[in-house]
Amino acid sequence: MDLKDLYRDVILDHNRQPRNFGRLQPADAQAEGHNPLCGDRLTVFLRLDGERVADIRFEGKGCAISTASASLMTEAVRGRDRAAIRRLFDDVHGLLTGSGEHAAELALGKLAALGGVREFPARVKCASLCWHTLNAALAGGAAASTE
Repeated sequence: MDLKDLYRDVILDHNRQPRNFGRLQPADAQAEGHNPLCGDRLTVFLRLDGERVADIRFEGKGCAISTASASLMTEAVRGRDRAAIRRLFDDVHGLLTGSGEHAAELALGKLAALGGVREFPARVKCASLCWHTLNAALAGGAAASTE
């Protein structure tokens, strides 16, 4: 199995069986995200312990890439503090847009599966929607959009 097949399988698995899917109550913060290009909509819910994300969940409807990205994101950020999440956002954004270094891709673990999205520029917004929504929730905002 080559790397592209492995990455595709990770995306398909997280789309079929999204991790951390559902409402988190009570939530300390939440934000809604919308991608008007393809209609993806999701809400990210956070429970915070100081600067650290103690728990995170999401719900909504979206394409396979949007759902898989949100699932992968929730696994990656649980337990991290805001600064670490910001660095991770920057690394993932670089991966999606092709502006990141290859070494950063290797450090992303399962998130590296999103790297194939950069070959389809219209899908970058699908993969990044949950990340922008997470940032909005951490900033105390109510909404994010990929417009």
